Amino acid sequence: MTDDEITTLRATRESTRVAPAHARSWLLLSALRRDDFDAAQLCRADQLVLDCEDAVDDSRKDEARRGVLDWFAGGGRAWVRVNERGSDAWGDDMRALRDAEGLCGVMLAKTESPDQVVDTVQRLGGDVPVIPLVESALGIEEAVGIATAPGAFRLAFGSGDYRRDTGAANEPLAMAYPRSRLVVASRIGGLSGPIDGPTVGSSHPLLREQSGDAVALGMTGRICLDLEQPAVVNEVLSPAPADVAWALDFLVEFEAAGSVIRDGSDKPRLARARLIEERSKLYRVNPS
Repeated sequence: MTDDEITTLRATRESTRVAPAHARSWLLLSALRRDDFDAAQLCRADQLVLDCEDAVDDSRKDEARRGVLDWFAGGGRAWVRVNERGSDAWGDDMRALRDAEGLCGVMLAKTESPDQVVDTVQRLGGDVPVIPLVESALGIEEAVGIATAPGAFRLAFGSGDYRRDTGAANEPLAMAYPRSRLVVASRIGGLSGPIDGPTVGSSHPLLREQSGDAVALGMTGRICLDLEQPAVVNEVLSPAPADVAWALDFLVEFEAAGSVIRDGSDKPRLARARLIEERSKLYRVNPS
């Protein structure tokens, strides 16, 4: 494929991309996989995150950063997962990425305090959105402070590291508390719903099940680990056509009745219908 063809495809993809505040699927790709960057940007993921942290050995951090910056210089656009605050690699990330054209924002690994978010925002110039990736028991307990830190854009859950830190099982009941903490903290901080951790493996039924668990608790995004997962995640995290049809019918009936609240049950149903209608427009869900 020629450079001109890639440029045209990129422009087309970016024009239809779901905005980060509402993005469902976040494809996490090693920053060393330079040959896959273009395909990842053009795939069905709502947002792309190039990983300069866990996926890159310390001896290859500089190589990973150079590859990302070179790709940005050629017209690429993505988020970058940067190393944890306090590490030498974090400082190198900040110097490399500040003012980088093509940088959509950063995902801050192992966030455990509001100060780590503020430091990252300031080092990047003050206007780059930061997604705190909460991956430990301490981070979960500090979630409200992190969500209300200046510059925090949206919370994300590092579920694998959380399980390693706490010994929790990868089961809905064990994951309900940390997920709910992030959902509540996001609401308090005025942020969009949080981004859930990934499903490891290629089983689409398991991916659907775990994504459904996250949705039930109020999460509105998920980290994906391969190019096939985003399509499934997007479907599960979007309102179903039947729900959209119900919402539109309810709103029509409500307006026809003079937009009058008849009893207490109308208020939650009206809020749900309006939310479904909004999301159906964002994600282009056809009720038929």
